[in-house]
Amino acid sequence: MGVPVLRTVTARSGYGIPVTVVIATRNRRDVLLRTLARLHRLPERPAVIVVDNASTDGTADAVRLLFPDVGVLGMSRDLGALARNVGVRAARTTYVAFSDDDSWWEPGALRRATEMFAGHPHLGLIAARTLVGAERAPDPINATMAATPLPAEANLPGPPVLGFLAGASLVRRRAFLEAGGFNQVLLFAGEERLLAYDLAALGWGRCYIPEVVALHEPPPNLPSSARRHRAELRNALLVAWLRRPAWFALKQTARLARRGLRDADSRVALAGAVRRMPSALLGRRRLPPSVEEAARLVEARS
Repeated sequence: MGVPVLRTVTARSGYGIPVTVVIATRNRRDVLLRTLARLHRLPERPAVIVVDNASTDGTADAVRLLFPDVGVLGMSRDLGALARNVGVRAARTTYVAFSDDDSWWEPGALRRATEMFAGHPHLGLIAARTLVGAERAPDPINATMAATPLPAEANLPGPPVLGFLAGASLVRRRAFLEAGGFNQVLLFAGEERLLAYDLAALGWGRCYIPEVVALHEPPPNLPSSARRHRAELRNALLVAWLRRPAWFALKQTARLARRGLRDADSRVALAGAVRRMPSALLGRRRLPPSVEEAARLVEARS
């Protein structure tokens, strides 16, 4: 799929830390500017690239004016999670950290992550501990990742994972590109699971490191998003067809169809999955047996 780029500005290299922070955003200028200010106060001062998903609120111009050292990649349409792929390809550092436009990194976290990567050459992804809001409450996903049913791996510095929060993760750039990044069939919502599968299929480790901390401070009074919920349901089904056994994908399809008899969100999600099914089937690739077994272990626990 071609990527429509309006303008590219090369991000300045950080002060000795081989990390670029990539942020995908759309129409959240003020929130993003707050995040960039916090990233600029980090002692590590990583390079930063913002991928603007066709915002109409002046996001790109504001970033260029107020943060001239930040790389800006302007898209002519909304690419969803694929915007992160654009940022990773533009990065010139060994590692990439993802932030959302309302999340950033605790001082020292990025340097700590680079040390973990350097000491574990097969580590492809680090899932950080996420603290939410001004009160820094632990995100529930922290406990889920810490209590993974997956067996410990000797070459990993933390519990292995097959799921994570994109906006609180770091990747080895080479591993991310090898795995193809975030999949274009999914667009957004729940896209992390497929990337974790694909990294695992290539032999790259993925683990939770609680000492690496991401901070997430969403704006107050955000409305709940029915659109996101529908996209998550849709993408869970598409991931099944993209990577899982046919019997499992059929079972998930039937389950969503049954739910659709009484639930409008499930009906919309199923219709969306059907529209994307040709692309999903073209990209279908079964997981290796060891990764399929790991996927089943995680599902049995959930």
